[in-house]
Amino acid sequence: MPSSSATLREHSQHQRATATGSGPLGRIDAVVHIGFAVLVVASAVRYAMRHSPADNVGVLALATAVCSLYAVIAVLSQRRRPWAVWMFFLAGLWAVLVIAAPSFAWCSFALFFLCRTAFTGWVANLAGGATAAVTAVGLFRLGGGNDVAMLLGPLAVGFMLTLIYNRIEHDTAEQRRLNEALTQAQDQLAATERRAGSIEERARVSREIHDTVTQGLASSLLLLEAASRSWPSPAAREDVRSASGLLRQNLAETRSLVHELASPGLDTAPLTDAVSRAASQYLPGVRLLVTGVPRTVTAATRHALLRVVQSATANTALHAAAANATVTLGFLPGAVTLDVYDDGAGFDPSSLAPPSDTGGYGLRAMRQRVEQLGGVFSVESSPGGGTVVAAELPTGEKQ
Repeated sequence: MPSSSATLREHSQHQRATATGSGPLGRIDAVVHIGFAVLVVASAVRYAMRHSPADNVGVLALATAVCSLYAVIAVLSQRRRPWAVWMFFLAGLWAVLVIAAPSFAWCSFALFFLCRTAFTGWVANLAGGATAAVTAVGLFRLGGGNDVAMLLGPLAVGFMLTLIYNRIEHDTAEQRRLNEALTQAQDQLAATERRAGSIEERARVSREIHDTVTQGLASSLLLLEAASRSWPSPAAREDVRSASGLLRQNLAETRSLVHELASPGLDTAPLTDAVSRAASQYLPGVRLLVTGVPRTVTAATRHALLRVVQSATANTALHAAAANATVTLGFLPGAVTLDVYDDGAGFDPSSLAPPSDTGGYGLRAMRQRVEQLGGVFSVESSPGGGTVVAAELPTGEKQ
């Protein structure tokens, strides 16, 4: 499914294409040029058929000059060169031509649109009005000077076309403004998505580091401190060996995090074995109970379960002083449950300290992992009453 920014980007591109007149229906200038050529030829033929050759020379020469200048303007506009100043000369020549030969008054439609393209604001309105006035005079003469409709008609049509063209220009400007606002909103949304993605990635890496590196180092430090107090007794030597093993595992997981943020050896083993091994890293004597029929789960669910086990058992080892601990993995229709129980000191879940340099991330990181996958996470504990960390996650797939 495309992201919001991608959708906005496609819509913005479509709007820009519409506003700039690209596409087969956007080449209005070509239609205007063709219309002007047809009208000039028709007017020239009409004039030549109704007048003597002596009268034709001057008028046709003037018509040729108008056509040549029009062609120059068309080429300049096509090549994006300045051409508005040439419109004054074209309009002047055309006005003389229409007064001398009213048959060419029909070319005013093309001249009107060309003036509106060349000029803006009151200059455009003035140029359009002058074109309509010259056309009215030419047609009035063409009608013998006694047809009022020929005089008023072009003026009324010019007025209506001016209103319509002004409305089109207003709508185009508004569309351009909306396009710019849409582009700005698209850029802001993309920046917001990048920031949100960066924050989420930092939170994810923070959880990974907490559940592996931090917990492993804390447990190793606890064992080494215990060994230093009882050294050189056999128990101290055993604590040193255990700390060395945890540090080796911690180093392997740290290297794995650098590459793919995946636990070495845990992703390929059956889920029950992986959970047992993850819990035993911090609680060597922990018991594993399995209920239901084991089956495969998605990689994301599996990863979350292993991290929750690691974090919960590490907390038990560091803080609970428990005599017994049990991990229960249950397989339900469409879901898998995980319970980590210990009979240790317990605590008040409602009075958790905020995260700091000394800790406080574990339960929050576990809850985030589970809830991001659509699962349910809970903690039941009380001072002196032990602790139960429980999570339920969708399996996502079945064996």
